Amino acid sequence: VQLAESGGGLVQAGGSLRLSCTASESIDQMHDMGWYRRVPGKQREMVATFMGDGSQRYADFVKGRFTISRDQDKNTVTLQMNSLEREDTADYWCRLAVGYYVYWGKGTQVIVSS
Repeated sequence: VQLAESGGGLVQAGGSLRLSCTASESIDQMHDMGWYRRVPGKQREMVATFMGDGSQRYADFVKGRFTISRDQDKNTVTLQMNSLEREDTADYWCRLAVGYYVYWGKGTQVIVSS
């Protein structure tokens, strides 16, 4: 499975970006699929993800600013990021877990300027 991310870029603090991840194969609703990031100097962390039971998980730092959504027909998971802060500057990756297999996209960079 290949994951193609898009939507990163440069935005001013307070602005919005939408990240999209499209899988090369059909996404089963029972699969975990979501977004992770790595802030410079820190370890990679979960941002928002769909769990295998269909529920959504968000990192505490999202604080209601981000929304994850899924389009089964388009094999796509989207992360809408609003009220971006400088601390959200990071490389963002899409992740798909299918059983014991984990797939990662190549990543997309988000830079939030003051």
